[in-house]
Amino acid sequence: MSVRIIMADDHRMFREGLCHFLNKEKDFAVVGEADNGRTAVKLVEELSPDVVLMDVNMKDLNGIEATRQIVAKAPSVKVIGLSMYSERQFVTEMLLAGAKGYLLKDSAIEELVFGIRQVVNKNVYLSPSIATGVIEEFTIGIQKDRSPVFAILTPREREVLQMLAEGQTTKQIAFSLGVSGKTIETFRQQIMSKLNIKTIAGLVKFAIREGLTSLEP
Repeated sequence: MSVRIIMADDHRMFREGLCHFLNKEKDFAVVGEADNGRTAVKLVEELSPDVVLMDVNMKDLNGIEATRQIVAKAPSVKVIGLSMYSERQFVTEMLLAGAKGYLLKDSAIEELVFGIRQVVNKNVYLSPSIATGVIEEFTIGIQKDRSPVFAILTPREREVLQMLAEGQTTKQIAFSLGVSGKTIETFRQQIMSKLNIKTIAGLVKFAIREGLTSLEP
């Protein structure tokens, strides 16, 4: 039986190229592609994959929050983070969200294939270049040094913050999340209060600095 894979990445050429190579493996089948985290969550519900390859930094809903939602809704699905970022913050937050692996985007395709097979076999796989640092962080206890965006804000507040930082209006965010505009305004006020930030511009700078979103188009 083939390992059913969903590929989530907002860079189309990278996503399609990786899918091409993965489909060459006789026991792999890419069953869906997503260009943002929200679409990835929906595809998991629709397609019931075995593995999701998740870009960490994506528009609308980033890979960390998407992973958290997927693991909560479908705990049997194995998520592997894919990123150009090797910094501790991104790796550990993906693992705390429930990911079973984390590979850098400059890894060889053979390493990715090996990593997928490892997580399918109920192991955790990290790129060797980041594994040692991550193990040390968990050994000493990473909770005491978490970024404010993860230590202070709730998952829903982070979701709203990312969308605000990306320029979405209150009405657009409310529609995407299925709530009222008043609810989004309440979230915005809570976020600003918790972070002690007074302006939307300040929220945008904070979200970019903490890696919740980026300036990339």
